[in-house]
Amino acid sequence: MTHIAFQPRGKNVELEADYVVVGSGAGGATAAVTLARGGARVAIVEAGPWRDPNDYPSSVYGAMRDMMEAWGANFTRGRAFWPVVQGSLVGGSTVINSAICVRTPADIFEQWQREHGIGDKTFAESIWRIEDELERELCSVEVPARARGRSNLLAKQGADALGYANHYMHRYVKDCHGDGQCLQGCRADNKQSLNRNFIPEVMKRGGDVVSCAPAERIHFERARAVAVSGRFKHPQTREKGAAFSVRAKRGVVVAASVTHSPILLMRSGVRNAQLGKGFRAHPGAPVFGCYDEPVDMNRGATQGWASVAYRENPGFKLETLSLPLDMLSGRLPGAGQALMERLTEFRQIAMWVQACRAETVGEVRSTLSGKPAVHYSLNRSDMLRFREGMYMVAKTHVAAGARAVLPAIFGMPYKLMPNEIEELREAPLDPRAYVSILSHLFGGCVMGKDAAHSVCDERGLVHGYDNLVIGDASAIPTNLGVNPQHTIMALAQHFSAGLLARA
Repeated sequence: MTHIAFQPRGKNVELEADYVVVGSGAGGATAAVTLARGGARVAIVEAGPWRDPNDYPSSVYGAMRDMMEAWGANFTRGRAFWPVVQGSLVGGSTVINSAICVRTPADIFEQWQREHGIGDKTFAESIWRIEDELERELCSVEVPARARGRSNLLAKQGADALGYANHYMHRYVKDCHGDGQCLQGCRADNKQSLNRNFIPEVMKRGGDVVSCAPAERIHFERARAVAVSGRFKHPQTREKGAAFSVRAKRGVVVAASVTHSPILLMRSGVRNAQLGKGFRAHPGAPVFGCYDEPVDMNRGATQGWASVAYRENPGFKLETLSLPLDMLSGRLPGAGQALMERLTEFRQIAMWVQACRAETVGEVRSTLSGKPAVHYSLNRSDMLRFREGMYMVAKTHVAAGARAVLPAIFGMPYKLMPNEIEELREAPLDPRAYVSILSHLFGGCVMGKDAAHSVCDERGLVHGYDNLVIGDASAIPTNLGVNPQHTIMALAQHFSAGLLARA
């Protein structure tokens, strides 16, 4: 087993494995460990660096610097410039997310069968069986009482008062301390991010990890993928280093992310008109509640409460999310003395968000420099459900006893009193008025039965190729309406097991 990090210019690095997996996030790490458990030698090629808990930064600023692509400064191109948040390190976004575990809803498989010709009962049962296994292996448990913190307790209190279904989250975390450090990586090493379990297991089984190594091209011999190549990139200086090439004797799994997987295939000469198409997301935005007593939202699980009561109609998910002071300040309007005065209420503020199950379809395109660009603008019907989600968050704050609500919407008052929140239903429908991010991404290499309208089939196998598999969220053809990590891992395991069986 080897871990090869950045190599300066000079002697090129050459390796060989049975399978090469591009990317090490939820999909890539799961695909890699599945292949390794099947007796194959696996090489993981990861664009970002390796970080252990002792290396994790203590601030979200540090996480943006060390763990996110381009400092988290990738933005959608469209009506509004909304950040696209993705991890860029060994373990991918599993290191910097809240490890939320949600099973794939049954209606998703019905939708896939109806709209894309895939996802029959046998397929669904296979995915659910894998999810059962993952829940046991990665310790999916409800956020324990000691780790909930007041923000999560207040959200439960407000939702219960309004009478809609809600719950404390299930997450892949052993013995959560409630340190509020999920977004920076869990320094206590309780979160089951895949750099702490699946990837080390791959190495113990004889596999290799090549980090700081953006894949530039997949090489083919007729219809077979035979190698992955690129050039090392220093994680701090961005200096280009030595070239690398990893030969794949049996197959390649592409799990480079929704934004990078389609671009990598394009750059490698794969000809498919659907590459980059079908991009979908959960645009999320916060509403802040101000309470009389301190909330101290950074005490307790970063995310610990959620509701899917409105997932199908009108189409949004509600959840708690805690941000530190340095990040919160960028989401409140104002500057100078006015902003400083507003931040004096930091301890009394709870931040909850709506994640819109948007129907808008965007596209991932390649820029002239070869980097991905996401073209995406919410349509009017999505903005209506987006706005309704904001209103529901505000209503829950009021039901929980908030003395005021901070909508953080351009064109709205800084504060709304409890008897004023109906004004949110008349808030602007221009996406530029909202402080939103895209965190759950889908599509770009979507699966489907018809090769004319999809990139891969329900085995994850790219149409027209014998051993090239998509192993990440880019294969997902619809918006799930729930946190996607569980689905991504289950699909990756399912696809990789099929790859082994066909070898």
